[in-house]
Amino acid sequence: MSTSVDHLLERTQDATDLLGDIVPSAITLATMLRHRKMAAWLREEFDGYADKDKAPPYRRDLPGHIVAKSPQYGWIPAPVNDRQTSEFGHLDLPEGIKTLEQICLNCKKGNGNRVLLEKEEMDTLQKQINLSAELAINLSRDVYGRLLRTIRAAIHIWSDALIEAGMNGEHNHYSPEERKSVEHLDTPDAFWRLALEQVDDLPIPDVRELGFLERMFGRTG
Repeated sequence: MSTSVDHLLERTQDATDLLGDIVPSAITLATMLRHRKMAAWLREEFDGYADKDKAPPYRRDLPGHIVAKSPQYGWIPAPVNDRQTSEFGHLDLPEGIKTLEQICLNCKKGNGNRVLLEKEEMDTLQKQINLSAELAINLSRDVYGRLLRTIRAAIHIWSDALIEAGMNGEHNHYSPEERKSVEHLDTPDAFWRLALEQVDDLPIPDVRELGFLERMFGRTG
């Protein structure tokens, strides 16, 4: 199996190339380079975090708006104060990349995704606001998009660092000497931390919105 760091770098900048398709290629590259930490991080991002407490900070305590289900008007803003929003209006997203990306693809810009509050939290908040209606957190499309762009940016920065270290061109394998020369780049934490700082300055596209026919019949191509 051949890999190209240059091609991986290009793919991170292409909005038509889904992150869910890019990550398996990045895992292959990390495996060939013996970047075990990078491969492990990429696999958890792809599969999701079984223990959400171990998820990176860009997946934790993401801010949303609390909404209530009205039998007459559907989902409307819940009558909560700032303290209640601060306490209940945030969510962890430990799901795998493909799940999160699909939510984002199916969500129009300016809209969001509703996630019901857990039963204990819902019961507590319902009592506080004297409301029996179902309560949910609405996370905007931008929140999902930024999470996915952060992961894409981390792969972009890692790929760029590999090229800077001389790992450009097509490879069927890497020699022990080549792997040794880039072993210091097996640092996923460093790359996603850089991504958090630099994502808005990098040529990383937003997750595109699926067209009507794609939503009806599935993604083509």
